[in-house]
This record gives sequence, C-alpha cells and structure tokens, in this order.
Amino acid sequence: MVGRILSRVLLPAALLAALAAQETGRVPFGPWQRISSAPVLAPRGNGWEAAGTFNPAGVVRGGNIVMLYRAQDQHGTSRLGYAESADGIHFRRRDEPVLGPSEEYEKDGGVEDPRLVQFGDTYYLTYTGYNKKDAQLCLATSKDLIHWDRKGVIIPANQGHWNVKWTKSGAIVPEKIQGRYWMYFLGTSADNKDQAGLASSPDLLHWTEATPLPVLPVRPGRFDSRVAEPGPPPSVTPNGIVLIYNGADDQLEYRTGIAMFDRNDPAKLLWRSDEPVFSPQKDWEKQGQVPNVVFVEGMVKKGKRYLFYYGAADKYVGVAEAPTIR
Repeated sequence: MVGRILSRVLLPAALLAALAAQETGRVPFGPWQRISSAPVLAPRGNGWEAAGTFNPAGVVRGGNIVMLYRAQDQHGTSRLGYAESADGIHFRRRDEPVLGPSEEYEKDGGVEDPRLVQFGDTYYLTYTGYNKKDAQLCLATSKDLIHWDRKGVIIPANQGHWNVKWTKSGAIVPEKIQGRYWMYFLGTSADNKDQAGLASSPDLLHWTEATPLPVLPVRPGRFDSRVAEPGPPPSVTPNGIVLIYNGADDQLEYRTGIAMFDRNDPAKLLWRSDEPVFSPQKDWEKQGQVPNVVFVEGMVKKGKRYLFYYGAADKYVGVAEAPTIR
C-alpha cells in the first residue's frame, strides 16, 4: 500500500507526515491520495459560476454525497452552488445557486467558503459574508440543503479579543463537549497573520469567543507561517478532536495540515503535523485565479474511506481519499 501511494500521489514529506500520524493513532484515516486526475467541478457558462467553482463543503444525504461549493462570476461575486453524486467523483449540479448575496454584509462580494455540519434533522452552514469592505463569519440553517434560513453574522469583524480584523471559516465540532457547542474559526491578528481561534455556544446560534489568544497559531518558517485556517468540521475521536486545517507559508502556497485538540478541552492543542499531508501537484492546482492552492473544506466518510473535497487554485474542485483505520 505505501509503495503504491508513494509512486502515485504524495510527496515524500507529506507521506511521512501522514504515516507518522496514522502509526501513533492520532487520526482516524490513513495517507491521502487523489482519486481523480482532473477536477470534479470546473467553471462553466457565462453566468454565476463562470470564473470559479471551488472551496466546497460536503455531507452524505440519502446515500449520496451533496456538495455546496463557492461559485464566482466574472465580476468577482460569489454564490453557493449545489451538486450531488452517487460515487463521489461525478456530480450533477443544480442550474441555480442555493444561496446568494442579499444582506448588507454580503452585498457585492457575496457568500463564500461554506462548511456544513448536521445536528438532528437540521444542517448548519457557516460561510463568509463579504461586502467588499469586511469579511465576517455568518450562519444559516436548512432541512434540505437547498432552502436556507439566515441567522446573520455570528463572529463579527474588527472587534475580537485578538482577531481584530476579518473573521471566516467556521468549523463546528459535531457534538457537545462539556455541555456546550464549539467552533474553530479564522481571525486576523494585528500583524496580519490569519490564525485559528475558538468560540462556544449554548444553542448553535449565538457564539462568543472562548480564548484570549489563537488556539492554532501560525509557525514561523513552516508551511503554516502565514495562515493556519480551519478546514472541514473536525472529527471527535477517543484520542481527541482532529482538525484538518489549511496552512499557507510566506509565499501564500496553501497546503494541508492536521491538528489534534484535547477531547474534553477543545482549546488545548495536543499535536499538529510538522509537514503538510497534502500539497499542490497538478497543473490545475498550481494555476488558476490564485496559484499554488489546495484548500480543504469538505470531508465525508463513506463506507471504509474518507473523501476530502478541496478548492484548487481558487478555480476548481478536486477530491482525495484516505482509508479508515478504526
């Protein structure tokens, strides 16, 4: 297995990082490999998804994988599209977006970068509302993934403890811990570093910052020296809370890292990968609206494998897989 993966898809450093995490029992999946050499979604037409289709969220519903993806038109305005697949690779898209800008905090810039988590029969969608002035973390809910009820801005920009600029990227922990709900989110500190913070909520609707400092800070000289941004909603395992995150270096090349937090204390960082587990390799991951980007936002477990959906170069959607190991 290792030799096959080495020859096909992963850089040696990425493979070593993935194997180290797997062998120490830190994560519930093995090394990643691409399962499609081409994007699974690409821009089309001259309308709302003409410039880019990228940064997707994903869930399993009715046996199929449903993806909500960010689509951008030629004017730079973003909306969320809906696509569905039986095999995780070939997707059927709806012709119209399921969420577009309508509120003042979304006007002109749009709705961006979704994450999805389900509690009971309700889906909770975190997304970035961007009005060409501020980017702010927002929330909407749905029963069917198509019709959405906005709940507004949940972590406002420019007024946090340490995150004194924009807020984005809400990755909600999919179960209660210590009687509360928890969410990792992205904030920008005064030195323009994008780092992951932690918020908590009694009801999934009203959120407050939980810590005075980032819980997943950037690291000088590493692949995450400029950005450490939450990816999909984390997995809660017996060993801890596993958070996939998107790291960017000082040249803004985006690669994928993994962090683990304490099972009973979501603010306590136990471990994080020294090397990325996934990096841009394909031409369409290196060339696009923003070069050299793989940006994971969707993770679904289907059968004996995990599927990871990622934005590539802010233009396409790709997919990788990893086997379950427990």
